Parts: sequence; C-alpha cells; structure tokens
Amino acid sequence: MILWLKALHIIFMVAWFAGIFYLPRLFVYHAQVSDDNTSEQLKIMERRLLYFVTPFAVLTLAFGLALMWIYGAAWLKASVWLHVKLVLVTLLYVYHGYCFKLLADFKHNRNTRSHKFYRVFNEVPVLALFAIIILAVVKPF
Repeated sequence: MILWLKALHIIFMVAWFAGIFYLPRLFVYHAQVSDDNTSEQLKIMERRLLYFVTPFAVLTLAFGLALMWIYGAAWLKASVWLHVKLVLVTLLYVYHGYCFKLLADFKHNRNTRSHKFYRVFNEVPVLALFAIIILAVVKPF
C-alpha cells in the first residue's frame, strides 16, 4: 500500500512540475509579444496549462498527506528533513497560486513584468525541485 502511495505521489508531482516548468516559459514569450493574435493564443495556452496541472498539484498534496498519515506522528516529528521539504513545498504552492495572479494580469493586459523577470521566475521551481529531491533521498537532517 505504501509503495503505491509513493508511486502516485511521485507520478502526480512529475506531472505538476512539467506544468510549472512550462507555464513561466509561456509567460516569457508572452511578455515579449506585441502582436495581438499571438498574445490571444498565448492567453489560451497559459490558461489551459494552469488549469490542467492544478489537479496534479492537488493530487500530489493528497498522496503526500496520506503518506505522512501512514508513517505517523512519531516519524513526522523525528524527520527534520521533511520539515524543510514541507516549507519548500508550501512555497511551491504559493508559487503555483501566484501563477493564477500572473495569468489574470496577462488575461486583462495588465502585465508590467519584463521577459527577464519571467526568465528568473521560471528557475524557482527548478531550484526547489533539486532541494526537495535531495532532502527526500539523502535525508541530510
């Protein structure tokens, strides 16, 4: 049972990350566009992608919580590495939520950020993923 939960947690995490890696890349392109037709196409792509990957984020959370429940409170208390991971994961959910705000800004033509901002913004989940995987595999704390 626990291995199935781990597998599903990882599967939905990978699917979620695929989306939050690509969405800011679309924002980079969108911030550079001056053509209205291209802008409208990017708005559609961005919206569809964000709404497509959001259930993966929810399922990642659900299976992660199920794993913590099965392992129990004593394990959770003793796993300092997990506390650090949970802080990073929480920040990723904030990042994901902020993507909805950015999506609305583009939708209503209110974006004030440059493509350079979105290039840096695009790296945040990559760095978080590196740290989360190291924490989950190496368990340095």
